[in-house]
Amino acid sequence: MPLRHGDVPLISRLKGTLVSRELDHIEVETAGGVVYEIQIPLSILERLPRPPAPDFEIRTLQVVREDSVTLYGFMEPFERELFSRLLGASGVGPKVALAMLSTYSARRLAQALAEKDVNALKQVSGVGKKTAERIVLELADRVEDLALGAPGPAGAESEDGPGAQEAVAALVALGYSFVDADAAVRGALTQGEPESTDELVRRALAKR
Repeated sequence: MPLRHGDVPLISRLKGTLVSRELDHIEVETAGGVVYEIQIPLSILERLPRPPAPDFEIRTLQVVREDSVTLYGFMEPFERELFSRLLGASGVGPKVALAMLSTYSARRLAQALAEKDVNALKQVSGVGKKTAERIVLELADRVEDLALGAPGPAGAESEDGPGAQEAVAALVALGYSFVDADAAVRGALTQGEPESTDELVRRALAKR
């Protein structure tokens, strides 16, 4: 469990110029000339501007350990709150929590946790069946409010539109991995609301 020391000023938000953007971290230079490295989940990468980007702002969660102080960055308060709650589960450190938010959007992850979807969590690198079951046991009830109020990315359709879960299951039965099936269905939903699960499956198959 991460420690938060009272004598370390907590940084909850940074404003400045985005000077570097990599797959797993960014660098932000503040007005005072200090450059902060911030770890990020892959799920927010496409929402970041291309550097150099002045007037950039990112919400952060600071994790303090005995030998390190690390900043984790998120575009929305909801994403940061979910990350914080993930860290509250036994055996879930920042690395696993970040991997979970890199595999799924915060919305999809919160819903998977609330629905006790162990199979979804097992698709995350570093999360086996026992770990997934423990995470679900500890967090399912604690993320229900987040799952109900989970905002989706701007301009995207809800991932749990008509027949979405059934469509994912159908693709998995056809041999798709869960991650690929989930991504295909989410992509198909961006074309508008389908009239049936069968139509959603056909759209998803056409995109592969």
